[in-house]
This record gives sequence, C-alpha cells and structure tokens, in this order.
Amino acid sequence: MSFEKALDLLELAEMARASHEGITLEQIRDRFDVSHRTAQRMTDALEAAFPHAILVTTDAERRNRWRIRGTTLATLALKGDRELAALDLAIAQLAGSGDKDTASNLQSLRDRLLAALPERTALRTEADAEALIAAHGLLARPGPTAKVDPKTSEIISEALRGPFRLNFTYRGNRRTVEPYGILVGTRRYLVARDPERADGNLRRFRIDLIEEPLALAESFPIPRDFSLARHAMLGFGSYHTRNEYMETIWRFSTEAAPHAGDWRFHPEQTAVALPDGRLEIRFFASGWVEMAWHLLQWGSHVEVLAPEGLRHLLEEVRSGVVEVFP
Repeated sequence: MSFEKALDLLELAEMARASHEGITLEQIRDRFDVSHRTAQRMTDALEAAFPHAILVTTDAERRNRWRIRGTTLATLALKGDRELAALDLAIAQLAGSGDKDTASNLQSLRDRLLAALPERTALRTEADAEALIAAHGLLARPGPTAKVDPKTSEIISEALRGPFRLNFTYRGNRRTVEPYGILVGTRRYLVARDPERADGNLRRFRIDLIEEPLALAESFPIPRDFSLARHAMLGFGSYHTRNEYMETIWRFSTEAAPHAGDWRFHPEQTAVALPDGRLEIRFFASGWVEMAWHLLQWGSHVEVLAPEGLRHLLEEVRSGVVEVFP
C-alpha cells in the first residue's frame, strides 16, 4: 500500500468512526474526489482492514452506509509492522525533503497509535517495523534536493490547513497568494493563485525562494473540482508553463527501448512499440528544461519528435550553448 493510499484509508476510517449514521459512497466520492468505482474499492479496503469493527447498514434510500463501532482508531488491529513501517518511511521522507511540520504531525499520529496498543504488542510491532525498514534500506533517500527553511514549511502548512492567504517575499517582491498545495520533487513548489492577477491561473513558486512568509487571517474557497494530482500532470516535473504545454513525443533506440519501457515518464503517457524494436512515448506536459535534463541521461539513444522547441533546446543543452542551472 502506498503512503497516499494508507493516509486515505486512515482518513476514511476516521470518517466512519465519527459518523453515527455511517458514510455513503457519495460522501466518499465528494471527500476524496474519486470515481464511484474507486469509492467502492475504498470501502472494500476498509472492510478488509477493520473486519471486526466495521458495520454496514442500508438506509431508507437503499444506500449502503459504513460505520466503525465505538472504539478508537489506534486500538484497531491493522497489519502491524506494515502500517508502522509505512508511517516511519513517510516521516523520514518528509523530514528529508524539508517538510518538518508534516513530518512532526505524522510522528504524533504514530506515537498515538503505539501508545494505545498493549505494551508488549507495541514493542513487538515497533521492533518489527524497524527491522523491516532496516532490511530494505527504506530510510535512505539518495539524490540531491534543494534546502528549505523548516520555519517556512511550517507557515506554509498552516496556511494550507486554513486555507488562509499567504503573504511572502519572492524574488524581491512582496506577494499575497491563495495556496492550493505543494509539489514535491528535487525542488518543492507551492501551487497558488495570485488574486491580483486577472487571469486567475494557478502559479508555482519555488519554496526555497520564499522569504518572510506570513499566514494571514483571511480565508478563501478552493474550487470543489480542483485536483492537485491533475494539476501536477501539466508539468513533466515541478515546473509548468502554459506556452510549453503540448504533445511530447520521444523515440528510443532498439537498445534503449527495453529500459525505457520500465519507466513511467508521465502518468498519462502512451507507449507504442515500433516494428523495428524502437519505442515511442507520447504525453501532454510542459517543462522543457526539466525534460532536457532527463533526456541527457539517455545520450544518443533518444530523439525528440515533438515539440520542435524541446528538440532545439535539447541540442543546445547537449552542446553547452545553454547553461540552465537546476
């Protein structure tokens, strides 16, 4: 189970515990912004995770309702070391990326879960989780990341929880924005709307360049149809610009095709195996510089068929004409 799915399951369990009537598929769809089928899969996972505590009833409108009977989430038996290992991994990854505030919140959740378990069970579960993490080397996160001030992350998290407008200095200018979420990668970007911009488009701000942030006592509504995951797909990496968003087509050589086939370059990519053994990858995204940085690793075994601007940029980066720092 991925970190995001584990958190969704925990949140769903809290919903079912807090509702006296029980939660419906419609409520799950609205809460998590998912399809009806995904909501059904989530209830299946809820029943599998809490078989002795879940109660399923049918209301007057013939809708199924899921409720967790009177008990605390921490005392429910999940899958022991696997859930704790997932939390430990998430905490380590968040702390390593500079998001100390979220890591601290998850640490508090972890501690409450352990505190509610019988002592012998807690000690065994914690030891098993530590052994599992150590065996797989899960706490190590190699690779470069940009430094982020922990205080800045804490204030941004406060604004996101509101949600409240956020005021900060960015590249020498003071701005007030409406924060929608954070994109995590080599660099971390704040996704926000600038209410002073007439176009109303969302923008991305490098968190390592945000200075003197201040969460204002000014709330704002986030559109119900907004999805951070969908917004993230607009870019190949963390950067996004509208004038670069178009179909991207890469063709890998016969030697590189088996390796490229193991990669997911974009969540909505399509891969076409050509008769001569080469592989074509197609997707819509922007962020040509980040694409060029990645394509450099494939050497001469990849060619850019589209867009033309990316093809020229890659040639210039390869020749050293363009110097763009990460």
